[in-house]
Amino acid sequence: MTATADAPAIATPATPRGSDRFRRQRRLRTLRKVVLGIAGIAGFLVTWQLLPTVGVVNPAYFPTATDTIAQLFAMFRDLEFWRNIGRTLTSWALGLLIATVLAVVLGTIIGLVPFLRRATHTTVEFLRPIPSVALIPLAILMFGYQLQGALLIIVFASFWQVFIQVLYGVADVDAVARDTARSYGLSRGAQIRSVVFPTALPYLMTGLRLAATVALILAITAEMFMSVPGIGRAIMIARESGQWTTVYALVIVTGMLGLLVNLGFRAIERRSLAWHQSVRGEEVL
Repeated sequence: MTATADAPAIATPATPRGSDRFRRQRRLRTLRKVVLGIAGIAGFLVTWQLLPTVGVVNPAYFPTATDTIAQLFAMFRDLEFWRNIGRTLTSWALGLLIATVLAVVLGTIIGLVPFLRRATHTTVEFLRPIPSVALIPLAILMFGYQLQGALLIIVFASFWQVFIQVLYGVADVDAVARDTARSYGLSRGAQIRSVVFPTALPYLMTGLRLAATVALILAITAEMFMSVPGIGRAIMIARESGQWTTVYALVIVTGMLGLLVNLGFRAIERRSLAWHQSVRGEEVL
């Protein structure tokens, strides 16, 4: 009698069709967004070109898109233009840095101490809604037409964006995780590094991204109304001399700066929070 042994089943490796399909769909969505974005820009430029051309608006005060873009490329060859860009970015970076440091330190301290949070709640809710531009006369009175006055406006506007997010982040720390850290005898600094900081980081990055845009807006606004050198001051000089094409070209530059700032901070946010569920699989253009 002969026994026949069953042949062992050989497992065939699974083909990554699911992941390939996901990547293909993601590429299609990205391509669709790019095409729609280009179409939107093209439609905007065509509308802009037609409005002064057909006489809907006065071309003396609303130049065509082609004239404005030509002036924009001409400014790219001007050294003073790049100096103004550098001045604006310098005040923006300084103001954002000061606001971030103050907001992170104060937000962490107040967020960790319930008594301080209750004691400062009314003051925060009173100061936060004050428009930053309303402080321009005070800044001029205190510092004159100097960079320090512009920094006061930038810091005040940017501070709240980060401060409130840090407060929320510290408050979101899991009570069980905090109690566990205490039971293991971790120092206050170790608790902040190991428990508070990872929880508050997504909130902090959101606040930084919002504050970066707000800081740029206020930097340009301060230059316009406080005669601080930069893109904002260049816009006012062009307006006073009737160079409307230059005015519109500089406005486009401010929009481009804002877009670059937002994209840059979005990239930093995605890289620093690659482990967090809020950015996994997220698409940013």
